Amino acid sequence: MKLKVLVSAVVMASATNVIAAQNYADFPVTVKGYEGKSENSVSYTGQAARQVLHTSLKKLAGKGNGQANPELKANMLAYFEGEGAGREIISPATKGAFVVAETQVDELSKKKNLAGKAYKGSVPGWPGNMTGQEVLGFMIDKASASNKGYDPLTGYDYAQLISKFTMGAVFYNQAVDNYLDEKLEADTKPNSKAYGEGKPYTGKEHVWDEAFGYFGAQANALNLTADQVYKVAKQKEDALVYADLNKDGKVSLYNEMTYAHAYYAAGFDKGGKTNYLHTIVQAFVDGRQLIADANGEALTDQQRNKLKGYAKTISDNWEMVIAEAVFKYAGSTYKDLQKLNEAIESNGDAAKAFRTYVKHWSELKGFALALQTGKDNLGDTAVKLNRLIGYSPVLLGNTQVAGLDAKGNYIQASSINMKEYMLHMLKVQKLMVDQFSVQARGNDVMADLGDLADKLSSGNSVEND
Repeated sequence: MKLKVLVSAVVMASATNVIAAQNYADFPVTVKGYEGKSENSVSYTGQAARQVLHTSLKKLAGKGNGQANPELKANMLAYFEGEGAGREIISPATKGAFVVAETQVDELSKKKNLAGKAYKGSVPGWPGNMTGQEVLGFMIDKASASNKGYDPLTGYDYAQLISKFTMGAVFYNQAVDNYLDEKLEADTKPNSKAYGEGKPYTGKEHVWDEAFGYFGAQANALNLTADQVYKVAKQKEDALVYADLNKDGKVSLYNEMTYAHAYYAAGFDKGGKTNYLHTIVQAFVDGRQLIADANGEALTDQQRNKLKGYAKTISDNWEMVIAEAVFKYAGSTYKDLQKLNEAIESNGDAAKAFRTYVKHWSELKGFALALQTGKDNLGDTAVKLNRLIGYSPVLLGNTQVAGLDAKGNYIQASSINMKEYMLHMLKVQKLMVDQFSVQARGNDVMADLGDLADKLSSGNSVEND
């Protein structure tokens, strides 16, 4: 894979300065012959519904009691593959002064699910040679029978695995490998026709809006700092004023909330080294303005090429956000292993240290799987990433999950030891630097690479599958 240098992502922007720009909202209706009452052509309610399906599913994944729980599994599947009415928005919900406007998924959009939009390709980084949709269904089954999403025997935190992989296998994949790719072609969803009969938006307008909805940024993100956007996602009480665009005293989960990768972009940017959030949202706004300026006419080749340039900026920077997350959680996992080894050697609370290790490893794994669901085949980079991380964390007996049996039960096998696995985490960070030029570099522990490699030089550190 080619080394990427994304100048737009790393242009320094102060995390305390507000960037003046328009909101992703209120673009005019340009559909020829439209006779309805709408004056606004922006619509991504379906994507907002899937955002809250995801956040609610994550919450449900932590509700198990450690035994087979058909009722919980059915409830989780209702949010994953169901389309029925009556699904409560479990998360985000009103939190103190941060009042949320909607309480039911159908208030955003009806008959939406996650499964139908999940990655159709195979997922080599997870045992069983399954598709993205199948992996998520498999994880849901296991999560429903786990203790609050946690399985100490395999080292899985299913709430984290399901969440991080859903963000990639549904949101990232749909946006960059569908709406910002095939659907930008001239003969697909043309701008000279309404997206559907009676709709107030053209084909290209709605395609672009749907991609924006999957990124998860609030409509006024460009007029806020990264720190302010981050606080909205965290539902801080003082963030209501940042989120409440229409000043009704509530936060609409449609266009006033921050989700998914937009939240992570803001999290990295508030450190002051990157500008992923504003770079991506600005490209979305500029692209949407270009489409609106076409005034309901088919886009010319020149216009489509410019639009594809904006799409590339979005896709490249979005990929960087996920790579940054892989880098960050590889560092967290490395630090957790240090603490776990210390707890074991000092007869400390190894169970607590192991639980934290599992949580961060599961975030690492979920993002690593997500990184492989984009538009580009990562080739050798994906192979290295999957081998370095493995199917599971290295467990206390120096074993890892090695596959599945015919009944879907995990098979474990002997693996490297935890200190060798620490070296793998450092190599994951180096891989993200070498292949993606990550800049935020949260939890950077690469300075330990040479010293740890020297200490382990007398042994073998195998890149495990």
